[in-house]
Amino acid sequence: MRGAKSAKWVVGAIVVALAATACGGGNDNKSGNGAQGGGVFRMGITEPTAIDPVNAQESEGMVIARALFTQLYDVSVDGKLIPKLAESGTSADGKTWIFKIKAGTKFTNGEVVDAEAFIRGWTRVAAKASASDVSYHMAGIKGYDALKGGKSDKFAGLSAPDANTLKVELDKADFEFDKKTAHAAFSPVPKVAGAGDNKKFNDAPIGNGAFKMKGSWNHNQSISLVRNDDYGLEKAKLDGVEFKILNPANGSQLEYTGFQSGEFDYARMPTPQLPVAKAKFEPQGEWYSADFSGINYLVVFNQNAPFNNPDARKAISYAIDREAIAKSVFQGMQKPATAFLPPSFSAEYQEGVCSACVKQDKAKAKEFAAKGGLKPGTVVNFGYNTGAGHEEWVQAVAQQLKDVLGVEVKLDGKPFKEALATQQEKKTSGLWRSAWTADYPTADNFLAPLLSTAGIGEDPATGKAQGDNRSRYSNPKFDELLDQARQEKDAAKRAELYKQAEKLAIDTDQAVVPLWQRTQYRLVNTKKFDGIKMDFFEDPTLAEISLKK
Repeated sequence: MRGAKSAKWVVGAIVVALAATACGGGNDNKSGNGAQGGGVFRMGITEPTAIDPVNAQESEGMVIARALFTQLYDVSVDGKLIPKLAESGTSADGKTWIFKIKAGTKFTNGEVVDAEAFIRGWTRVAAKASASDVSYHMAGIKGYDALKGGKSDKFAGLSAPDANTLKVELDKADFEFDKKTAHAAFSPVPKVAGAGDNKKFNDAPIGNGAFKMKGSWNHNQSISLVRNDDYGLEKAKLDGVEFKILNPANGSQLEYTGFQSGEFDYARMPTPQLPVAKAKFEPQGEWYSADFSGINYLVVFNQNAPFNNPDARKAISYAIDREAIAKSVFQGMQKPATAFLPPSFSAEYQEGVCSACVKQDKAKAKEFAAKGGLKPGTVVNFGYNTGAGHEEWVQAVAQQLKDVLGVEVKLDGKPFKEALATQQEKKTSGLWRSAWTADYPTADNFLAPLLSTAGIGEDPATGKAQGDNRSRYSNPKFDELLDQARQEKDAAKRAELYKQAEKLAIDTDQAVVPLWQRTQYRLVNTKKFDGIKMDFFEDPTLAEISLKK
């Protein structure tokens, strides 16, 4: 969630993010495309939820899925669509889309990548048996509900008029649908992929990307990739990438220590170490920072007490002193957020749209707490994922809530995979640390997955939230505004509708609590490698990295 996971466009850094790290090694042999290449780039990650596009979702899994698979489009760091396998994507009415697919590319097992391969991949994600957490990205395609609900095994809205033409019919017009297809969930898959729960394929996906699997996923230990020399587009320069799976309890510290010892070529750092690391490594050209299209925020579980009242949610937001934490804990290396959408979305950005985010106001915090039934002594669960540098700021927020509201905050740190699973449970209450980086460059990618009713994706049998709207916020008026925005062909009018939707959810309803904008920091081994950057998705540009000449 990612995502996301399209905003400020890269220039800077991580601190409180869910990201991967790397370490170096290699030789001086040439890559298949004749450029200086070779070498193995090793990265530290925690155990992914999935590396198969059928359910790849957080940064650890997505960086691998994107290396293994190529979609219709990619996204540049400044949010522009880059055609990959799409030679064109057109729609006159926003409801019927026609994608012309580049001919002649193959999966690493030799199967042809054609329109049917895309239909197969998308259908596999949306099928009921897959229980995919990312299938909601396809919710607008005709027949999604029947496929997701198990009433059909076909995607009614997908067809192939010829081998290299993909026709997509939507239930309603969406003039930004082509941007969504840059998500890994929209990958093509070969016939051998089988169903979404095919464990052999889940652990050793056969893709069409710049890299391919070397063996299978060695759970909780490692994942190895090698260059795909038969790749249909520009080939990678590295010989391979080694992902070392680290202890989730102290992953960022292990990455930082590993970089200093020469084990890693790319690393995030514990929050308290950021200034020290910058002072040491920036003069050596090994410090990398960038602003991204993302947001750090608190999920507030809307459907369970004590936060099933918007006033109680506003009390939390007013009680947090973002500026103080930015200066003390982050030592000036994070920017407080007063909106949910990032500044990079210049057409939609509304600084200060979250009135309860602009400045800590203890009096208003207590006033809204009283109105919302959030009484002193109330136990508030506060969850976060361990090993990613969140401990210090989470503790600071917890202390402010105790001091201002008199609540009893119960911190609950879990490994990332367990944290995501806990958020899905219908009984979960309280707060949860979260972050989102755009999966594709549209405001809809923040508002729909994280705040729409469809984004909850509740499983009727288990009650689990299978989508990314873990707060379970639901407002029919908000959903209506999103529908209107998607169907609006005029970009300026569409932006105004997105603004209205954000104000309703973030200011009136306080569905979630924005905290900080998305700045990332990494250490990078520029002494050994060229081309180490972070892409639109906050991952290293693996296919562009090469050994120094």
